Amino acid sequence: QVQLVESGGGLVQPGGSLRLSCAASGSIFSINDMGWYRQAPGKQRELVAGISSGGLRSYADSVKGRFTISRDNAKNTVHLQMNSLKPEDTAVYYCNVILVRTVVAAPTVYWGQGTQVTVSS
Repeated sequence: QVQLVESGGGLVQPGGSLRLSCAASGSIFSINDMGWYRQAPGKQRELVAGISSGGLRSYADSVKGRFTISRDNAKNTVHLQMNSLKPEDTAVYYCNVILVRTVVAAPTVYWGQGTQVTVSS
């Protein structure tokens, strides 16, 4: 069993900052890619940022220069530092992890429960 626990969402004014965290626990052999997706009301879920096991980062154009993704491999965690937040960043943010549970298992995708981020004055 694997669990992803997210934290750090909330309400913030435009221009403010939030830091999201996601910790993976349970039966884990190794973690490949980690990332954050978001879904706003009436819209499809979209990739916000991703980071590979080797530290390569990718970002959606809409968040480049404002968001930073990082990971702590020793703690199986991924973070998303969000600065200069805009109302259009309002969404439920989901942690996404691709991991291997045993040495012979295939990589499997896991999702966090989602955390609400609301940017409003």
